Amino acid sequence: MGRFSESTSDDADVGIDMSPLIDCVFILLIFFIVTTVFVEETGVEVDKPQAASSSQLEKNSILIAITEAGDVVYGGRSIGIEGVRQTVSRLVQQERGIPVIIQADKASKSGILIRVIDEAKLAGADKVYSSTMLGKG
Repeated sequence: MGRFSESTSDDADVGIDMSPLIDCVFILLIFFIVTTVFVEETGVEVDKPQAASSSQLEKNSILIAITEAGDVVYGGRSIGIEGVRQTVSRLVQQERGIPVIIQADKASKSGILIRVIDEAKLAGADKVYSSTMLGKG
């Protein structure tokens, strides 16, 4: 009589614990955020000229843009030709051998491009490149 009494366990709700699943999703999210490579942009849209001999460069670089109007931009703000040497010098001291990539609009004046290249080299940059669109050639 007392040994086999009716149990009331059929009335209890049986469910799946979602906590471990949510923990796994958050861990994966953090993993993908941490391992993503962030590319720093210049902050302005530049219509680059096309070149048949262009090649891919390193992702870690100093990006300087020259707009159609002749503005020199780094990190979304105008630094002018005068600010190139100071900016590049500071960044080259932080990371030796980092290349400088100049994204000049195809309608910009070549004299400004040459002056920016000179300022970057005077600031201590070993490698200075001009960015173009990849050509089909």
